[in-house]
Amino acid sequence: MTDSLTPIVVAIISLAIGALIGYYVRQSIARKRAGTIEAELQKRITQTKQTIDEMMSKTKEKVEEMERKSYSDLEERQKVVIKAENRLFKKEEEFETREKEITTKEKEISDKLERLKEIKREIESMREDELKKLEKIAGLSRIQAKDELLGRIEKEYESETLERIRKLEDRGTDQYEKKAREIITHAVQGYALSQTQEITTSSVAIPSDEIKGRIIGKEGRNIRAFEKATGVELIVDETPGLVIISSFNPVRREIAKIALEKLLRDGRIQPSRIEQEIEKAEQEISKKIKEAGEAAIYETGVLDLPDKLVHILGRLQFRTSYGQNVLDHSIEVSHLAAAIAAELGLNVATCKKAGLLHDIGKALDYKIEGSHADIGGKILEKFDVDPVIVSAVRAHHEEYPYESLESRIVQAADQISGARPGARKDTLENYLKRLEDLEDIALSFKGVDKAYAIQGGRELRVFVHPKDVDDLEAHKLAKEVAQKIQDELRYPGEIKVLLIRESRIIEYAK
Repeated sequence: MTDSLTPIVVAIISLAIGALIGYYVRQSIARKRAGTIEAELQKRITQTKQTIDEMMSKTKEKVEEMERKSYSDLEERQKVVIKAENRLFKKEEEFETREKEITTKEKEISDKLERLKEIKREIESMREDELKKLEKIAGLSRIQAKDELLGRIEKEYESETLERIRKLEDRGTDQYEKKAREIITHAVQGYALSQTQEITTSSVAIPSDEIKGRIIGKEGRNIRAFEKATGVELIVDETPGLVIISSFNPVRREIAKIALEKLLRDGRIQPSRIEQEIEKAEQEISKKIKEAGEAAIYETGVLDLPDKLVHILGRLQFRTSYGQNVLDHSIEVSHLAAAIAAELGLNVATCKKAGLLHDIGKALDYKIEGSHADIGGKILEKFDVDPVIVSAVRAHHEEYPYESLESRIVQAADQISGARPGARKDTLENYLKRLEDLEDIALSFKGVDKAYAIQGGRELRVFVHPKDVDDLEAHKLAKEVAQKIQDELRYPGEIKVLLIRESRIIEYAK
């Protein structure tokens, strides 16, 4: 049994010895590892200290360098400030020196002025004494001597003075007329609206002549209903493919044309259908009138008008005067008046607005009694338009007095637009009759020798007998002729009366 336990004891002892040896070995390894970590930590600490020392050294060097630069900059600035202070001190000294010099000169000038005043008083006193002596010697006062001298000079140079005044007047008149022509020329060149002559009939094309019978209707009831509803005359004659609408009222004529064209497209032509299409055409025309008024205010730049006044203005699109479209004429007058006002330095906006509205009364002159200028003034007053514009509208045909220069400009622009060639139409008979009437009016006055209407009736030249009419009577006669023309004749624009009085002395050497 003892032999069997021995190996076990030996094994236990061996295990114990092995465990002790392993324990010591592990302890030895652990101590070595700890030493290694401590050494690494120590190494890193040393390196960190070195890095910090280096950074501190560099920072210290930079701080020292910055201090040196700061001291250097401060010294430079101190030097600049010192130089500036020195310059200011010098300037102050110079100003003080100049101030002293100016004070001294002012005193000298003041002394000289006082001396001059004393001398002037002495001269005036001496002059008064001399004048008194001269008055005593001549036996005349200064006023009497002056009047006598001026009287003699006036008599001696009366003819020369009158001649000089006449030349100055002629020269001034020529210059004013030249300037006026330049202004009008620039205005017309700046804006000249193309004009198309309006006629009193409109034509409607029809697809075939067979439809003429349907237009007339049974026993003429369709054409009578159409003419009654529209107020126009419908001419259905033998002209192939055409029906004529005749009326002096452009609005009615346009309504009739639109209604008839719609009836022809629809094919149903009967009294009830005619009335329906005419109502639709009236609505369409009302829309066109509004669009025409809006187009006019946008073209002229007069945008502050009430809607109702714009609609009334648009009615002028279907109104003519001597064949000239009144709305186009109003737009042209607006531009011309603005151009003339700009040349003369007057209120451009007022002239432009007054020019556009100057014929507004023609839109309603068939409803209201009175001239279109008076009606236009009443319409504008109703819409609280500026009184200056109302005055210009009323005065553009000289029915009311001119209250401003803008009124005269509007009147001039109206005459330019209406009187320029091609703007309005006139028959040859009326034209020749007007020329003959002009010459007859001039020849009806006593002392007139001959009279000629020239430049299309724009100028009337009147020759008088120099023995029967002197210069003063010539002026009076020219005014009387112009006034009689104005009272008895109707004409667009204005007529210039040129009265000529000349003496011709003829002698023959034999």
